Amino acid sequence: MSSALSAGYDLSSAVETKVPARGKALVATDLSIAIPEGTYVHIAPHSEITLKHSIDVGAGVIDADYRGPIGVILFNHSNADFEVKVGDRIAQLIIERIVALEVEEVADLDSTARGEGGFGSTGV
Repeated sequence: MSSALSAGYDLSSAVETKVPARGKALVATDLSIAIPEGTYVHIAPHSEITLKHSIDVGAGVIDADYRGPIGVILFNHSNADFEVKVGDRIAQLIIERIVALEVEEVADLDSTARGEGGFGSTGV
């Protein structure tokens, strides 16, 4: 973790990798962990490389029963290749609780003031 109050743990690259311009790459961390039951891991972008290099993270959910090495999918939204060096901080590992709910299929939903208003419908 970067500080005592950080929400996530830094994930570092175990290999040198090139993330091509407007492309993606799977980056190995060589880290395996036992995730506590009732939680999952969310792999989130690392703000530094997102801000400076337009690098984002994809497919960032790891289930508690997974025991293999953690890989991080990096997406490069820039027009220049991005070079990942061994030891570079590439993402954050955040452990989150799972709320288990019973799901019930219904024919109709209760109406709300918002209704079916989607993207941009609240005026924010």
